[in-house]
Amino acid sequence: MSSALHVSPDLAVLDRLPLLSRVEDGREWPMLLWMPGEGRRMVSSAPLGGGIGERRWVLNAQVPHGYRRMDPDAHLAGLAARAGASGPGVGLMTAASVADHGSASDGGVHAVVTAGLGVRGWAAGPAPGLPGPRAAGTINIVVSVPVAFSDAALVNAVATATEAKVQALRDAGVDASGTPTDAVCVAAREPSAGCPAESFAGPRSVWGARLARAVHEAAYQACLKAENHLRGAGRAVDG
Repeated sequence: MSSALHVSPDLAVLDRLPLLSRVEDGREWPMLLWMPGEGRRMVSSAPLGGGIGERRWVLNAQVPHGYRRMDPDAHLAGLAARAGASGPGVGLMTAASVADHGSASDGGVHAVVTAGLGVRGWAAGPAPGLPGPRAAGTINIVVSVPVAFSDAALVNAVATATEAKVQALRDAGVDASGTPTDAVCVAAREPSAGCPAESFAGPRSVWGARLARAVHEAAYQACLKAENHLRGAGRAVDG
């Protein structure tokens, strides 16, 4: 594990995260680790730390195309521990280039998105679903809001982030609603006397609108980079 993984706990702004790395199977793999320095209430669909609860860190790790490990949660937990993270956290993975992430902020909301578009399509497609984990490709969305959300608002925020992602795909000229393995993580403050929980996070609510704009811009950036990468790979194969 690279010595660059000694991460300062005050990395509270997602759009300033440094690119970290680790070595596995003789190759260097990048990842992003956010440790806000205090517990946050998070909602996530990630393979590690999914659901709703207090979390102390978020890891987004790049893995090889064709990733076939059947214990991604244990893999991610080990990477986070070796990077210096402790306690419960959220772990996401992707075969997309983590270095080509998009980031954006809007009114105190920060978003970071990594996008892999090699395997993509529309959610309501005719193909039957399949059991078990899917191959890593993935659009991963991580959002931080500076207010507290109720449980319902956290779930609403996931829907709003997903809507903004689909809008970004359309605006980037991608004929798809996402990939089979997209994941979301929204981090909010813990409710307190001075920070009551917001009840709404739909796209026309105050904080939902900011979240939607931040995710849209970050996802749009990441999708353009992913499309350029795919076109470059196609030219290399053709040449």
